[in-house]
Amino acid sequence: MQIAVLKERRPGESRVAATPDTAKKLLALGCQIVVESGAGAAASISDADYTAAGATIAPDATAACASADVVFKIAKPLDEEIGYLKKGSILIAHLAALSSKDTAQALARQGVTAFAMELMPRISRAQAMDILSSQSNLSGYKAVIDAAATFGRAMPMMMTAAGTIAPARVLVFGAGVAGLQAIATAKRMGAVVYATDVRYAAKEQVESLGGKFIVVDEEKMKAAETSGGYAKEMDEEFKRKQAEAVRAEVLKSDIVITTALIPGRPAPKLVTADMVANMKAGSVIVDLAAEAGGNVEGTQLDQVVTTANGVTIMGHANLPSRLARDSSMLFSKNILNFVTLMIEKGTGALKINWDDDLVKGTLVTKDGEVVLPALKG
Repeated sequence: MQIAVLKERRPGESRVAATPDTAKKLLALGCQIVVESGAGAAASISDADYTAAGATIAPDATAACASADVVFKIAKPLDEEIGYLKKGSILIAHLAALSSKDTAQALARQGVTAFAMELMPRISRAQAMDILSSQSNLSGYKAVIDAAATFGRAMPMMMTAAGTIAPARVLVFGAGVAGLQAIATAKRMGAVVYATDVRYAAKEQVESLGGKFIVVDEEKMKAAETSGGYAKEMDEEFKRKQAEAVRAEVLKSDIVITTALIPGRPAPKLVTADMVANMKAGSVIVDLAAEAGGNVEGTQLDQVVTTANGVTIMGHANLPSRLARDSSMLFSKNILNFVTLMIEKGTGALKINWDDDLVKGTLVTKDGEVVLPALKG
């Protein structure tokens, strides 16, 4: 089986879907690896690194895909990239499938079998294949680093002969993977950290990291987590109560980090323009939901803006790409673990169990049709 690794072409995407380490492991399974020239350059991985691992370098995407049975990518393909894929080949990537029906239809017309890694079921044996968790972990970390670099004061308490500097006060919206990493990072940097989440189960996790959990409506919060581990969208009454409960905390905070996302839906608005207008001058907001419309009124995608009252709102897209080397390493291992399920031991040939829950859960197109239930009809 031949696997092609393509160079990412979307603006701002610096990651690569395979590293020399994962290429070496795939070669050991009996696969052939072809990497498009320059695919790893933005992640500080050279063509020579891949060659040393045993991979072959192709001059361009067309050559890389010409004989490829499986193609690895980070982001969903552009229209021109879909044209590179041969009929009957398999594409594995973050397809943003729930909001990209046109891409799915184009892949089906091309005769490509496509798997969306972001749809990986939240079950224990899939943890090593969960790109949302691996990439969100880095996003949470980077959000705090970016905020600290922009914030005009120190993060920890400092006691000096000239006086005591109070620790920064950080508020994190959402205690999923990104939020928990943000809490942990901010605590390591010496901040006082508060957190809020619609899921009451997050309370223990927040407190285990040294954060203080804001409780809104205990009974509704206990019922707000789906069986898949995601947060349900809450009703308007809860959102009102949440806004009231956290408003005072937002106004006292030096740094606010928002991480709330709903799969396939616009991000909920959690920080209003009125809240922002009443925050302290010099405060910093990092909106990790910027690509889904933002959790903060005033967020501008891929922009850093400063309000009239001196609050900085950071809406960077694709934070994992800002840590390209590490995020590529994690993403590529997620793909490696997934594709290993499809490789027959000893031969390196494709052998897909179409009844496997992980295969069924991530399958978007097959046999010229869009098969993902959420996109049919």
